[in-house]
Amino acid sequence: MENHLKQQILKQGMNPETVAQQIQHFENGFPFLDITAPATVGDGIKVLNEKDLMHYRKTYPKNASQIEVVKFVPASGAASRMFKDLFAFLEGDGDLSNSAFVQKFMNNIEKFAFYEDLDQVLQKQGSSISHALDIKDYKSILAALLLDEGLGYGNLPKGLLKFHRYKDGRRTPAYEHLIEGVQYAIGKGSLVKIHFTVSPEHIEKFKQEIEQILPEIEQEHGVDFDISYSQQKKSTDTIAVNMDNTPFTEDDGSILFRPAGHGALLENLNEVSADLIFIKNVDNVVPDRLKAETKNYKMAIGGMLLEVQQKVFEALHTLDKQADVESINHAEKVFTEDLGAKLPADFPSLSSEAKSAFLKMKLNRPMRICGMVKNTGEPGGGPFWVKEEDGFQSLQILETAQIDLNDPASKKHFNASTHFNPVDLVCATRNYKGESFDLLEFRDMMTGFITEKSKSGKDLKALELPGLWNGAMAGWNTIFVEVPLITFNPVKTVNDLLRDEHQ
Repeated sequence: MENHLKQQILKQGMNPETVAQQIQHFENGFPFLDITAPATVGDGIKVLNEKDLMHYRKTYPKNASQIEVVKFVPASGAASRMFKDLFAFLEGDGDLSNSAFVQKFMNNIEKFAFYEDLDQVLQKQGSSISHALDIKDYKSILAALLLDEGLGYGNLPKGLLKFHRYKDGRRTPAYEHLIEGVQYAIGKGSLVKIHFTVSPEHIEKFKQEIEQILPEIEQEHGVDFDISYSQQKKSTDTIAVNMDNTPFTEDDGSILFRPAGHGALLENLNEVSADLIFIKNVDNVVPDRLKAETKNYKMAIGGMLLEVQQKVFEALHTLDKQADVESINHAEKVFTEDLGAKLPADFPSLSSEAKSAFLKMKLNRPMRICGMVKNTGEPGGGPFWVKEEDGFQSLQILETAQIDLNDPASKKHFNASTHFNPVDLVCATRNYKGESFDLLEFRDMMTGFITEKSKSGKDLKALELPGLWNGAMAGWNTIFVEVPLITFNPVKTVNDLLRDEHQ
């Protein structure tokens, strides 16, 4: 590797071996995963009946009050993609008839929670929303919304945009996540811990928003908050390459490194010390009137994870003391029934020592329960049974890019998939001795993604690390639980805020 290239890599906080490996990935691509079946209800996806729900909702608060609970909210990045169509119109000819998306936005503009703020900006400019609409000056409305001299929504993170309107004010997703935290993330000492991953340029605005709203929420609900922040590390960026896999250089000769997707946040998650960690995307929030179902299922999967974890810990402690037939049978039952995992075909023929070693290796891992909703055409990773190199079958969340749709068997399994993951996870990252797992040891580095982008008019290839809830958690013990569709309400475009669930 050339010396000037090495220097830039070291300056980035990365090591040259990692970058060389990344370039190899560009050259060789990533292998497709070997799917054996989709995870479906009764075969990989559990359904909680009313009795289960009542039980876990009842036991969870007491158990959670004895442990450290953290709500982990990936909130990095600007919301610019939310406004892609509005930006395109702003840069175009201003003809509303050419954009059904902008027509819908303008026709329903009073329904957005940011309407009053936007009108104030226009009034300061000597206009108003109603006046601009009357004279068909749509661009001035969009400029006031998106650009920094107005509300600057085009450069703010989603967490700081006004999503929901209430009688007593307007709420951002950051605000809604605090309210959710009170509902299901109260841990030891009546403390609500929430961790936001935020881009460096947005951290101060995030802190200002939280500091402004926190005292009132703490007083109203009688709890204390512990809010922490982290940033995606520069050392987790990946090198960009030209189409011939040579390093992509900027006009000034510097190498381009790019953020490596949400998989890079595994390093942030690895530094969160807690017994139970809920993970939920920043834009998946609803007004108070719809929060009950989310609260019920979050408490249910949290309670379920704590109970299953307790059984796993007991099985491991028992195997430590004595690996006799009774201990092995007990651990096997926990593995297959409580975790819902599948034993390899040759397991019955193994010696007691080999059975014990296998079960200890498979049970002593980070654990997660992932909510799964019925597939209604929304984008999202799907749940599948995957055959590992050692022949073992594991439950994984896969993106379409990880599946070989040219292979008839894989395509059949893909088409038969019934559910997808709405990024609804609860995780346990400590082992049965109370020590934190090193989560980096349980990711599958062969499950990254290569995408094609462009910079300054030149095509390039970008590399994403294994996704946080995909390959980054490939080695975890996983349980899939069906959750209601109402618990999934993402905001991908600004017009999604017009859905009934956000009104």
